[in-house]
Amino acid sequence: MEQTSIYERNAALLERVRNGDEAAEAELVEENLGLVRTVARRFLDRGTEYEDLVQIGTIGMIKAIRSFSLERGTAFSTYAVPLIVGEIRRHLRDDGPIKVSRIYKRRGISLMHEKNRIVAEEGREPGIAELAQRCGVSVEEAAISLDAISPVTSLADFVYGEDTVTYENVIADEESENESEKICDRVALSQCIQRLPPLWQKIVLMRYYRNLTQQQTASALGLTQVKISREEKKILAYLRQELS
Repeated sequence: MEQTSIYERNAALLERVRNGDEAAEAELVEENLGLVRTVARRFLDRGTEYEDLVQIGTIGMIKAIRSFSLERGTAFSTYAVPLIVGEIRRHLRDDGPIKVSRIYKRRGISLMHEKNRIVAEEGREPGIAELAQRCGVSVEEAAISLDAISPVTSLADFVYGEDTVTYENVIADEESENESEKICDRVALSQCIQRLPPLWQKIVLMRYYRNLTQQQTASALGLTQVKISREEKKILAYLRQELS
């Protein structure tokens, strides 16, 4: 899929969300799940399983969708990354003043996943009784589980005003800002590489991901080392321009 079409699709879905289309919200989450997974991988080996990180990051994605304004003039992915990072970091460093069983948290994430699936496939929002039945738990257990993954009122809560943001996002710690910036850079670079011609993508893959020399790359592609050198200079110039 061309990157321009991704921008256009995000914009179209965001416009539908702004008009109250819940199915569009679920579709937009699914469309950008790769971004959540990219962010989640940055937090592996910190005591939380990867799929749990993805589910938690998805909550940040949903908050980004609901607070993003098309008039911002920035890419949705650039706006969403800090909120996804913030949601995951919040989970990792603070389980809340009231300690909740890990079982309830897992069950709450499963319930939210089922809810998002129903919204996406059927275009409606299920009640808690239906969610409980579908997940094989009692209504009381479902309520406790959903409450277990709800944030405690604090600086981490969202402030409802002209835009929906958290106090923590406004008064962010330096580590969080740096982490978000690094991930945004990686996302931007990845998007630029996806727009490169096939030959250039192969050169980038071999030279910078597989660490092959120019001669090794040339031999693999059936080209000369001089040709690889020239193309590499063009690639770097293009990427600098796109990322500036």
